[in-house]
Order: sequence, then C-alpha cells, then structure tokens
Amino acid sequence: MQTLPTPTTSASTTPAFETTIKRRETRPVRVGDVTIGGGYPVVVQSMINEDTLDIAGSVAGIRRLHEIGCEIVRVTVPSMAHAKALAEIKQKLKQTYQDVPIVADVHHNGMKIALEVAKHIEKVRINPGLYVFEKPELNRTEYTTSEFDEIGDKIAETLKPLVVSLRDQGKAMRIGVNHGSLAERMLFTYGDTPEGMVESALEFIRICESLDFHNIVISLKASRVPVMLAAYRLMAQRMDDEGMDYPLHLGVTEAGDGEYGRIKSTAGIATLLADGIGDTIRVSLTEAPEKEIPVCYSILQALGLRKTMVEYVACPSCGRTLFNLEEVLHKVREATNHLTGLDIAVMGCIVNGPGEMADADYGYVGKTPGFISLYRGREEIKKVPEDKGVEELINLIKADERWVEPS
Repeated sequence: MQTLPTPTTSASTTPAFETTIKRRETRPVRVGDVTIGGGYPVVVQSMINEDTLDIAGSVAGIRRLHEIGCEIVRVTVPSMAHAKALAEIKQKLKQTYQDVPIVADVHHNGMKIALEVAKHIEKVRINPGLYVFEKPELNRTEYTTSEFDEIGDKIAETLKPLVVSLRDQGKAMRIGVNHGSLAERMLFTYGDTPEGMVESALEFIRICESLDFHNIVISLKASRVPVMLAAYRLMAQRMDDEGMDYPLHLGVTEAGDGEYGRIKSTAGIATLLADGIGDTIRVSLTEAPEKEIPVCYSILQALGLRKTMVEYVACPSCGRTLFNLEEVLHKVREATNHLTGLDIAVMGCIVNGPGEMADADYGYVGKTPGFISLYRGREEIKKVPEDKGVEELINLIKADERWVEPS
C-alpha cells in the first residue's frame, strides 16, 4: 500500500540551496489501491505481452511484473472477447495471488469494448487519435471550422458513455496521446507538432470535465526524445494556465532495446522528472516486460524520488587506488544488494574518500596498503585486513540493526 512521503529535513537543517526535486502539484487519481499524483511517490507501470485471451498466461505475466515492483499493469484489449476475458483474469488473480490494478488499452472505435472493459478493471487507456477513427481523404487540403467541430461533436457523443461509466464507478481514464497516431484533423490544423499532441489531449479533457469527470491521467508519448520533452512541457504549461492539475504519465514510446533503449528512456523520463513533471512512468523496451522495472526504479532512485535499493557511491579508480576497486565493489554489491534504503560508499584511497562519501551511511575506504577503513557516516569505526573488509562491513551493518538476511 502506498504512503505519502514524509519530510526528511527541518528548517534548521535545510541547506542554502535546494537539493530535492519540487514536483508539480497534481490531483490524486486512484487506480485500485494505488494513487497517481497528489504528492504520492511516482508510480511504476509496465505492460504484459501475452494475448489477453490467454487467461493463464496473462495472470502469470501480471503476477511476474507485480512481484518485482510494477504497481499498475497494462493489457491490450483489441476485441470484445478480450474485454470479457479480463473478468476471468481479475478473478483468477484474486484467487491465486492478489488483486492487481490493471489498465486496459482500447483503440479504434472502441466504445463498446471500453464499456465492457470498464466493468472489470480499474483504468481504461484511450488514444485520442484512434478512439474515433477518421478515414483520411487523399485529396483533402484543409479542415474547415465546421468540419473540425462536427468531428469534435462526434467524439464527445462517442466518449460520453465511457466517461459516465468510469465516473459513476469511481474508476480512472488515461488520455494517451501518441505522436505517431495524431488524428488527421489535428495534423492539418496544428501540424505534426507537440502543439497538436497537446490540443488533442485538451479536447478530450474538456469533454471529461463537461461531464464532471476528473479522474484522469495524461500522456503525450513520442519515439523522439526532443518531441516528447516539448509535448510534456507544453502540456504542463497549458494545464497550469487553465487551472488543470491532472497527473502526467511519462514515457518514450518504442525506445528499442539494450543499452541505447535504456539511455533513450532515461534521457526523456529523467529530464522531465528533474523538472518536477511526472507522476507515473513506464520504460518501453523491446525486451521482456520484467526488464523495464529495474530501469524505472533506477531512474527514480538516481533522482532521489524513491529509495528501493542500496545506493552505491564508488570512485572511478586511479593510480592512488589501494585495491581492485571494480572487484571489491562487485563483492560489496553481491553481499548487500538485497537491502533497501542504505547508501554504501566504496572508495579507493583516502585523498577523496571521506569527503566524497560524506553523505553515505557506510564507507569502505582503502586507507593503507592491505587494510580497509570502515566508516559510519563521517566517523571512522575500525581498520580491518583487506580480506576481511566485506565481512566486517556486514558486521557493522548488523551491529546497527540495519541488516536483514537475504531471502
């Protein structure tokens, strides 16, 4: 269960410069037992790649993700049969594991599918560019105001039953704009631009607000990081200008795989989070969904937004280093990476060690050849033989009653 973050500094201890990220204030949006926005920790999401008609496979996929920290799981719902399968998926999750907040993707004239989905799960994601599909006219050169408004009225009419259903059930909607699937009339009016993405989202937000529905999360994803950054920043500005406070779901869509996919996702997501923009994130990798979760938590940990693992501080090594730093860091990590909430520094020499690791809970420093100095914060506790360093570090953590045995 989520808890609101608690302040860790008082007026007397706050430094002269701000060292924490000030997040944009947003309304809380409930998705099952998870809250997005409202000052709650940034929520981690992912998506299973099993066919939703595969009940057992979907249940297993959702469980695998949830067990490693995915707080909301998305599934795809391309047909009415898939929508009805969600009822059995939810039932089996409750019977064999636990209830997990689920969001369902609905595309392409999906009103009936969305209404069925809304009966069974906590959140529905719609794509404004596809929800009311417009067949392109090859010879079109513009959209007149009347044509633009006529389609807008059709969208409002089509969206209303879903909005009312979600509103009356206390459930949520994600208005998920994708740069690659903007509606034709948005492309003609605003171009293939972040502005077009923002206007597309605002149109759907206003429909929801006209029906007194505010349990909304917004995303504006793109496969190119500069477009994604521009769209989210403009969206935040427009919402601020219009008095809207909806949470934002961040992601770089189709980021790819491997090292570059992770770097690309981090470049987009972390940049916005550092600006205080974003309440929930998904890293989209062309890999098993389980590979996305560690990247999400690493981004959040690096920014100080969530602490879910040990933070390791280690120097890059140089000619002054008194032991094999890479090997020792590996040993320290292997022995302690099951812990949470600790900062552990591994420093190769005394020149920079104590100063650079001053904020760490524990320090492992090469001070003299063949010996390791162990620190608690800034205080040197003891000097031990190098071959006993990791063992004695563990003993120090145990003495402070901050050790738990690995499961």
